[in-house]
Amino acid sequence: MHYASAALVALLAGTASAAIKDWQQCGGSGYQGETTCASGSGCVALSDFYSQCQPGAVSNPQPDPQPEEPAASSVLSASPTASSKPSGAGPGKQLQSGYYWVRGVTAPNYHKYVQSKPLYATGAAVLGDYTTAGQLQVQSGQLVQLVSGPGEKPEKLLYGIVSETRSINNASLALTWSESKNTYGTFKWGGDDLQWSVSGINRPNPSAWYICTGQLMYINLGNYMYQTPSGCADQTIHYYNDKTANN
Repeated sequence: MHYASAALVALLAGTASAAIKDWQQCGGSGYQGETTCASGSGCVALSDFYSQCQPGAVSNPQPDPQPEEPAASSVLSASPTASSKPSGAGPGKQLQSGYYWVRGVTAPNYHKYVQSKPLYATGAAVLGDYTTAGQLQVQSGQLVQLVSGPGEKPEKLLYGIVSETRSINNASLALTWSESKNTYGTFKWGGDDLQWSVSGINRPNPSAWYICTGQLMYINLGNYMYQTPSGCADQTIHYYNDKTANN
């Protein structure tokens, strides 16, 4: 009896310790942790993606499941359409005058470089390997990628296009490459980091980006490092001008 009583006490203690503390997460889409709040608190659904234990609250049901956000690879704007034909031969592996390498500097995209996919062609903007790094610059508010060969005149450029259609949690904008100029917002350097802004949207961090499934690049309209969507990583991206890209 003594041992049985001790085991029962231990079981009850373990159950009590599993209760979630006030103001901690207790549910939401994709959440797999404990869902029972401490005594006197309730699990309150604040969104489809986040429920929180709040003192004095009565638990309310999670909202009806919403359709899953499309994978990053399927939410790119339909225009421009990726082509299999490069727009230029490419500037090579030596940095050309007036351009920069632009890369992530933190995990999981440490020294992954901005480039186009397919390489030197219209289509997706991605962070990829240093061996295929793009050469970029900001010119008159446009993000441009040099795709012509060394010394080729006139220079051939691709332009970074910001989609006006929100995607991924309604808090991001896809970036693609086109032979036509961007018409939505402007790019600039904030020190050495790449920023984007547009009238009517007040971004908490103008340098915030998402790198999502397939290494696709999205402008993060929300708070940096907060409620990062599944399949994405928060990132800032920075230029440097060594002679060659490195990893």
